Amino acid sequence: MDKEKSDEFYARLKEQLLESTSWPSNYLYKFIVPTDKKRIEQITNIFNMPGAVIESKKSKKGTYTSVSITIHLKNPDEVIAKYKEVSSVEGVISL
Repeated sequence: MDKEKSDEFYARLKEQLLESTSWPSNYLYKFIVPTDKKRIEQITNIFNMPGAVIESKKSKKGTYTSVSITIHLKNPDEVIAKYKEVSSVEGVISL
């Protein structure tokens, strides 16, 4: 995604989060990543914070792993900051 589209996406996401959620709040992240210990570890390290609940589940064939993280955040800016950090992990799909 180029920077302009990325900025528009995050601006829209922030607006939606402000409208739909009262902050601070728990937020659920869901990612799909090729099953690779290093990549999954990169994601879990980004969310290595007190209170973060991290669950992972391999696909039927074991090719992909879904990673779900529930974490208590102060505002939409914190939500977006984490998405941006995770976007540096190769092959990750944010849901």
